[in-house]
Amino acid sequence: MSLVMVTPGLTKGLVMDTVGKACFMGVENKPNRFNPFDFFLFGSRLSRETELLGTWFSDRRFLHDHGWGGFELEAWLVDAKGYPAPLNQRFLERLGNYPLVPELSLFNVELNTEERPLKGDALRRMHDSLASTWSFCDQTAMEMGMGLMMIGILPTVTFDDLTSSNMTPVSRYMALNEQVIRMHGDDPFELNIAGREHLCLEHHDILMEAATTSFQIHLQVNQEDAVRMYNAALIASAPMVAIAANAPFLFGKSLWDETRIPVFEQAVPLGRDRALSGPLPRVSFGHGYVRESLMELFLENQQSFPPLLPIGSNDRPEQMHHVRMHNSTIWRWNRPLVGFDAMGRPHLRLEHRVTSAGPTVMDCMANAAMFYGLVYALSSLKTPPEKLIPFFEAQSGFYLAARHGLDAQILWIQGNRVSLRELLYRDLLSLARRGLEQAGLDMADIDIFLGIIEGRLRTGQNGAVWQRAYVNKHGPDMGALTLAYLQRQRTMEPVHGWTL
Repeated sequence: MSLVMVTPGLTKGLVMDTVGKACFMGVENKPNRFNPFDFFLFGSRLSRETELLGTWFSDRRFLHDHGWGGFELEAWLVDAKGYPAPLNQRFLERLGNYPLVPELSLFNVELNTEERPLKGDALRRMHDSLASTWSFCDQTAMEMGMGLMMIGILPTVTFDDLTSSNMTPVSRYMALNEQVIRMHGDDPFELNIAGREHLCLEHHDILMEAATTSFQIHLQVNQEDAVRMYNAALIASAPMVAIAANAPFLFGKSLWDETRIPVFEQAVPLGRDRALSGPLPRVSFGHGYVRESLMELFLENQQSFPPLLPIGSNDRPEQMHHVRMHNSTIWRWNRPLVGFDAMGRPHLRLEHRVTSAGPTVMDCMANAAMFYGLVYALSSLKTPPEKLIPFFEAQSGFYLAARHGLDAQILWIQGNRVSLRELLYRDLLSLARRGLEQAGLDMADIDIFLGIIEGRLRTGQNGAVWQRAYVNKHGPDMGALTLAYLQRQRTMEPVHGWTL
């Protein structure tokens, strides 16, 4: 199944100041090391801005528009044999003014999309924009003897690839690596994942994070609905990570269906400073539902997490540089964002980080449609689902789904435990459809993208299931798996129809 492709061309990128990336612009030549005064000054400005942010919430200063969506797609550069190609600098130079940015490692890049109001033909237009950009970038990669690949974890990546020698030479990444090592102390980081097989090893920097690539979905929300919608995103995380699972292998080991989740959590193993008690992980599902306001999360940021990158600014407090910079170093799987429109007016956005990249543009758009529909529908139920599903059950369900995929059993709002495949097929598809219809999206597009989700449920095949089935049939040759995956990805056919 395919949609009409638009002519490749320059698409305007989603403004990324909301996640802290633009906060780094203009500071690439600053030293990576910081002194105690840098942390003190950053902390004091963070405190002042957080207090100001609290008054914005009290005064209802945020834009009341909602229903704007966008996303970021992280991708791999691979060579002719399907192994990581650490050439993102040359690749980006070749592309010129296209909406891509370098990621942490030299073999990763990120595509940004234009933000659109979620109504009418928005899903189709978002697909066409992403497909156009992807096709042009992949063609450019092929002209350079490479390929561009969207997958949660590249099967061919090795432990030796994930070292500081393959870090993109950008000051923000070097600084982040140094500060994580400083805060963690002298002990090595441990990666310990018990899945279908067991992987246990030590690593010494944050490059393990580069093994994970995601499709991050953005949704702008108005202040009145923000609490219900954020909690809905938490509850939707288990079905979303299961339906989109696409990362079953790391270093040749068969682990979780979405191994991305434990890898990223263990790649940056930080909480509070060691001088304080009770560590809170910087990469996590969170620590409870939001009760009254998203301000609770920004207060938690300021009170529970010491600054990691004290890159200060003399901007006015109203620009929230320090709030946004600090928030960008706390990686909740559902992250609240503060952004600004072209006129400088503040708005709130949710960043849903649980879904893997790929397997195709069509699959990514289906995942986005499913997320938007679920959040709209769950947040509008008469009885808030967060009153029916305790937070620890939503959290537990998320990790069960990441580990077991569609076979996971979770607690749902009826009070019973049910397999995610059954729950999605029986209840959540129709619930997501209702949410998209209420938002005013075109019925034909809803049919196309939710039809892809239905296809995965009918066949039981998402990216993780296909990868495992391919290995079961052809053997554990990760290079062959990667090339077979890339060949099918380029057909643009959704993964539920892929053959072995």
